[in-house]
Amino acid sequence: MIRRVYCAVAAAAIWAVTSCGFADSTDDLIVSEMAARRIPGVALMVIKDGTAIKTSSYGFANLELGVPVATNSVFEIGSVTKSFTAASLLLLQQDGKLAITDPISKHLPGSPPGWTNITLRHLLTHTSGIRSYTGLDGFELTKHLTQAQFIAAVGSQKPDFAPGDAFKYSNSGYSLLGYVVENVSGKSYWEFLRERILDPLGMSHTTDRDPRRVITNRVSGYEQTNRLHINRDYDLTDVFSAGAIVSTVGDLARWNEALNSERLLSKESKNLMWSPAILNSGKVTNYGFGWFLETTEGHRNVGHGGSTSGFSATLQRFPDDGLTVILLTNTDEMLATSLARRIGMLHSRGSSGQ
Repeated sequence: MIRRVYCAVAAAAIWAVTSCGFADSTDDLIVSEMAARRIPGVALMVIKDGTAIKTSSYGFANLELGVPVATNSVFEIGSVTKSFTAASLLLLQQDGKLAITDPISKHLPGSPPGWTNITLRHLLTHTSGIRSYTGLDGFELTKHLTQAQFIAAVGSQKPDFAPGDAFKYSNSGYSLLGYVVENVSGKSYWEFLRERILDPLGMSHTTDRDPRRVITNRVSGYEQTNRLHINRDYDLTDVFSAGAIVSTVGDLARWNEALNSERLLSKESKNLMWSPAILNSGKVTNYGFGWFLETTEGHRNVGHGGSTSGFSATLQRFPDDGLTVILLTNTDEMLATSLARRIGMLHSRGSSGQ
């Protein structure tokens, strides 16, 4: 049987696999999608029963310099950040410093009267009705809004619905949760994250995406206009605890491993995190605390994707298959989750992905 071999990056093909090895069906799928969708670079890890069975990198981390993606390349992970923010709230609840049933006004000074009946649980499950700041002016990173300014700006927006009446994805809710972490812990969100999650798990490549910082192996993000790559927009929205983490596939694998134990979160906390929210009407949503709870081709699927300017990322768990797929890209197309699920199905059927 003749099998293709992909080796070092070819300058003429941005979708070339960056490490030598025999191509399998997972490689074929990724290379095909990279060519069709003009994806500059991809980092991938597939984990089965606690062991990484595939760790690969493809294409370029920087098109201008011709730098290939490596498995330690640092990508923005966007809203995958929300699972870390939700875990931070649960850690504070384990510490006895808050309860997810608390009204948010208890922990957020200056909350407007209209937020009186909103709880931390509502923010965690996107059922608060607070309008998302995504797409609104005045929330750019260059504005450097203070907590008080952010609360005033978001609080001035008319709510989308009464708390608990509906599900509507809200980045505002998760940024407010970051402020709750700060107010309750007495530390910055990033300090708390570092001390309670990142350092204990050895996630040394995971941090704040702040464009001013020099981050070793940081990947460049790209958008497309008329099928031509352009450098991503640097007039960024400040997504803070809703989406500002950068990480690697290896660090996210450490996070995934911790979720399989009680090293950080208790069994009770994880049950809360992975239980779907129930609306006032009794309707069950497909979202817990920082995780979507879905089914892919009959397989239970717990995961979250993220998209920021120039990046698309995802971490998808298939608990009944003992399988996790972590996929990071530097494209503005929101395709990481759908691609990771297709890869998951290749491996969940008892196949090695070959």
